[in-house]
Amino acid sequence: MDTEKTIAIFRKFRSGDKAVIALFPEEPGSSDPTTMSSYMHVGQHGTAGPLASATRAASEPEYRELAAELTRIGYRLDIRRRVTRKMIKTRLVRLGYCK
Repeated sequence: MDTEKTIAIFRKFRSGDKAVIALFPEEPGSSDPTTMSSYMHVGQHGTAGPLASATRAASEPEYRELAAELTRIGYRLDIRRRVTRKMIKTRLVRLGYCK
């Protein structure tokens, strides 16, 4: 189990599938600095790029199941509503783009 908390932002897709995605804004998704790590029920861990226009903030009842799944697999979540510049900088530092 993780000893430190992982910042997570839950978003719901605007398309008809009603899927919820957990974004981890401080965790790189790939070597591309605009991507972050993500998690969904189907597909599980993956890479996500900017999703603002395709998603909206998920409400607590909408993301409750996904948050519980993440907790069961060992995440200690720090749930936030939006990505901040500090989170982006943390991801860029982890990628080696800045100090």
